[in-house]
Amino acid sequence: MPEALPALSPEQMRSLLQTMYRIRAFEEKVDELFMRGEVHGTTHLSIGEEATAAAALQALRPDDYITSTHRGHGHCISKGADLKLMMAELLGKETGYCRGRGGSMHIADVASGNLGANGVVGGGIPIATGVGLSIKMQGLDRVCLCFFGDGAANEGTFHESLNLAAIWDLPVIFLCENNQYGMSMSVRRAMRCETIAQRSIAYGIPGERVDGNDVFAVYEAVSRAAARARAGQGPTLIEAVTYRYKGHSKSDQNRYRTREEIRAWQERDPIKRLAAYLREHGLMTPEEIEREEAAAYQAIEEAYQFALASPEPDPDSLLEGVYA
Repeated sequence: MPEALPALSPEQMRSLLQTMYRIRAFEEKVDELFMRGEVHGTTHLSIGEEATAAAALQALRPDDYITSTHRGHGHCISKGADLKLMMAELLGKETGYCRGRGGSMHIADVASGNLGANGVVGGGIPIATGVGLSIKMQGLDRVCLCFFGDGAANEGTFHESLNLAAIWDLPVIFLCENNQYGMSMSVRRAMRCETIAQRSIAYGIPGERVDGNDVFAVYEAVSRAAARARAGQGPTLIEAVTYRYKGHSKSDQNRYRTREEIRAWQERDPIKRLAAYLREHGLMTPEEIEREEAAAYQAIEEAYQFALASPEPDPDSLLEGVYA
């Protein structure tokens, strides 16, 4: 962590910690609910990756857009989502963001600029490019931040979208959350180049690799990319190197990596790193940090109780929203 970071106010740093605690608490609760059979289908947890989502959204304006991924709970929370509506969505309740139809992998909050998670690997990348084109055609100074994983960087839509965004100087930030494994395949075995950020060279756009567990590094990189996009200078590719503590999904038995590797990454836990920085620089006391953590877990419990009390969707509404 840096000695000083004038680009972020103490209030912003405390807000980052609050957001990260909320993401961690939400994901742990979802993990528990899935094991109890209350969350159906499957779910993809982002425990360990909180810094990238929180810091990236801190660097944007509320009127900017994002596209998300199947591992998108953290993105949704960082964009300002109502935890109660999120939890209701995961429990398939009528009060959820998508009236219980989207669930974990397709949650969206269009009103806040979150254009939705996507169960298709790399599915949000061409959508973000289209959003960038729309922004440019309307003459707006907004940007679209596109979250995707390292596995999506090998999809054809990744290359097509970056090429098109580069040619037309679209205001898109392509942010790869490289958590080391696309499902069970190590990223080192899935590509020949040393980094995903290097691929920006082929499209003539800036590429940057940062520590995805360092909120300050992510914030600065996204801030630079956003300023460039608003100035009409086109897209940027950012690779944030992070790590998921849990399996790819709840059906993943996690047999392809060692406990030692997981423990090594847990020693670089993004929440502990930021909390330590705030404590060491006198920006928060240990008691304040503990209260912030407790408040996050309390908020998640309240969201769960709201979801439990919410009505199930009416079966007669099954086909609503299916046909135009």
